Amino acid sequence: MAVQTKNIAKNSKAFHDYFVEDRFEAGIELVGTEVKSIRSGGVNLKDSFCSIKDGQIFVVGMHISPYEKGNIFNKDPRRIRKLLMHKKEILRLHANVQQDSFTLIPLRLYFKGPHVKVEIGLCKGKKLHDKRASEAKKDAKREMERAIKQQY
Repeated sequence: MAVQTKNIAKNSKAFHDYFVEDRFEAGIELVGTEVKSIRSGGVNLKDSFCSIKDGQIFVVGMHISPYEKGNIFNKDPRRIRKLLMHKKEILRLHANVQQDSFTLIPLRLYFKGPHVKVEIGLCKGKKLHDKRASEAKKDAKREMERAIKQQY
């Protein structure tokens, strides 16, 4: 029996600014009001990134809006949140980030069954000409689809 996944948020800016070399799944440590806010769609991954410190991995800059009906239990919307991964995976990611100048970027947030998961991308930054080339490729693909659609 397969576990259903439901997308919550996607970091589309990451695909514009970075080449995604590899993807990893991680759990995230949240409090109850944050989960309720995520269920209502109050999350933004736009300027977030991951950092590794003391053998643990954290997501920085992810904005989870305060829950409307939560009062004293609401946390800081931009607080640093711990990600849950195996130690070997974290050490391997840390080695890649140190040696090969990769960056860890949260690509999407989703529910896997009752749990909130984060998809982390091992990314390399795009230069300006790379961004232009990928934008031109996307435009050409869009034009071809439009031409095929008009033909039929």
